[in-house]
Amino acid sequence: MSRLSFVAQDLSDTDRLGATLAQVLPASSVVSLVGTLGAGKTYLVQSLASALGVARESVVSPTFVLCQEYQGSKKIVHVDAYRLHDEDEFLELGPQEWFESEGLTLIEWADRVESCLPVERLEIRIEVLPADARQFEMHAIGGSMVAALDALRASL
Repeated sequence: MSRLSFVAQDLSDTDRLGATLAQVLPASSVVSLVGTLGAGKTYLVQSLASALGVARESVVSPTFVLCQEYQGSKKIVHVDAYRLHDEDEFLELGPQEWFESEGLTLIEWADRVESCLPVERLEIRIEVLPADARQFEMHAIGGSMVAALDALRASL
């Protein structure tokens, strides 16, 4: 296990974090995103997707559709578990297919479906700080995620 804390003072810092994640995450990565409403989960996904060539404005929170897919230089599956009633409803969406794909799976409100997530993943907890800053607490679980977090640490 490996951990990294990053404080974004403004949106450009979050953009930099997202762009760097886009570079260091290996194929088939699963990223769990946890934070309160308005913490910046979707904004981080937009930043990552933009760095992979997806138009930022096309990336919206999938709260009502539950899942959106985007094709950039890597495929992105963007999931929002906020409105799911239970883990069975999440499993009905077919997450195993996403987890085994070559793309990136980014799950907002992942704490609601944590027992359904693969063991190897990157957990990102976002906390709102004073003056609109954000603290990103990242926890890598599994060998490839530890390597990705080490690469992220070296690049930020």
